[in-house]
Amino acid sequence: MAVSTIAGNILGAGVFTVSITPVSVAANTSVEQSFTVPGVRVGDYVAVVSPSLAAGVGVEQARVTAANTVAITFQNSTAAGVVPAAGAYQFLAVRPESGTFGSFAP
Repeated sequence: MAVSTIAGNILGAGVFTVSITPVSVAANTSVEQSFTVPGVRVGDYVAVVSPSLAAGVGVEQARVTAANTVAITFQNSTAAGVVPAAGAYQFLAVRPESGTFGSFAP
């Protein structure tokens, strides 16, 4: 198996705390909701931490969809609609130096 290295280094990283208010997620489904997060750019890697737990709701992923915009995918594993926790979410943004990554080939 051939593995190439990741191209470039980390140019910078930062933690942002932004107050957001998600809307209800329907029963047994996932939904992506977008929020303003000043300072993020397309190509940044983002991770998110919610301020508290809401029973049956999970954060599946986060991605930068446009400058200053992060989309969070919430997953509801219950039989009823659930609203994810509102409040101060923390975002870790990592900006790669080159903006591209190497490929991994078997």
